[in-house]
Amino acid sequence: MTTPAVTLPSYDLFSAEAQSDPTPLLHRIRAESPVCWVPELGAYLLTRHADVVAALRDPRLVSGNLTQGLDQLTPAEQAELMPMRKSVELWMGHTNEADHVRFQHLLKRYFTPAMVNGLRPRVREFTDELLDNVAAAGKMDVVEDLAYPLPANIIAEMLGMPITDRERLQAWSRDILSIFLIADADKLRASQRSVLEMQDYLRVLVADRRAEPRDDLLTMFVEAERDGKVTEDEIVANCLLLLFAGHETTANLIANGLVLLFENPDQLALLKSRPELMPSAVEEMMRCDGPAGVISRVSAEPVEIAGHTFPAGDRFYLGLSASNRDPEVFAEPDRFDITRKPNHHMGFSMGATYCLGAALARVETDECLRTVLERHPDLRADYETPDWRPVMPLGHHLDSLAVRF
Repeated sequence: MTTPAVTLPSYDLFSAEAQSDPTPLLHRIRAESPVCWVPELGAYLLTRHADVVAALRDPRLVSGNLTQGLDQLTPAEQAELMPMRKSVELWMGHTNEADHVRFQHLLKRYFTPAMVNGLRPRVREFTDELLDNVAAAGKMDVVEDLAYPLPANIIAEMLGMPITDRERLQAWSRDILSIFLIADADKLRASQRSVLEMQDYLRVLVADRRAEPRDDLLTMFVEAERDGKVTEDEIVANCLLLLFAGHETTANLIANGLVLLFENPDQLALLKSRPELMPSAVEEMMRCDGPAGVISRVSAEPVEIAGHTFPAGDRFYLGLSASNRDPEVFAEPDRFDITRKPNHHMGFSMGATYCLGAALARVETDECLRTVLERHPDLRADYETPDWRPVMPLGHHLDSLAVRF
């Protein structure tokens, strides 16, 4: 277990209560020790909005990555899982800033708001198809039947992945998600198997695009490789990231957003009566229960945060979800208000690490929920309590979400 260089209080972020609803604990941490120690991760957690913003702007804090929990495994387990770690460390957001910017420059024209808005008809078409599949049953599991397959179909189509392979993508992604769980060697072995299988699959697609270029993201990467801008390993790692994050984030935003609406029936009624509020509702869903709980940083040199000086090499988790509930920034931070303005949430991070797929996630969630409520205005929860599963500190996703209509 890593010994902290600066002595600060520690809190149990991994209790059943905190995993189900971290909000009460985050309020307590923010009030008592806005920077605290997380022994399970060998890192410090920042919980104040101002500190998170300052850290994201501080050039002395460089990109870490969310595989740092692997350091808590035994040396033998770490060595066994090194192939997966090497792949993940090539992902955008896990590299140095120059490499991150290099990949963003390649991809940004595919993810601009204008380009993504052009996908709205396709998003609605996929949503209608998925809803048609369950229409006769009068019920569905939102996670399995809608929230996962919808963004998976979109990002796979953008990359040029055959539609017949998209169920494999979902299965791989479920395993890969365990990378972001607290060090559980068995689950991480399953993650590694899926990462390696997915890489082999993607190398075949890359070879195919070299032989037969198409109008898709994979072909763009292959052309960039030909120009010396990227390597094959980088292409494979970042296509894996796009396939994984490109649907995992939106899937959880859709499902978590519906839970928020069910738990706040006044806001659900307001949204049904005023569907033009959907964009604002999506922003509030990101603030209240966005998929990303933290972002990782490492100090490249000594740095002062919240009155404490930390040496080079220390690790930090910037609490995006914690900052989104900071009462210094958000009035009544625990109230879900789809009319909230302004709403300067950190759900997509900011600056150089602002989520490349933010515009796509917004469009997919907007069109999906808009279509669901138009087709099923009587949509209602069919569960007693949400079926949450923990993901890293401060994050939780749904394993299932039963609804009737």
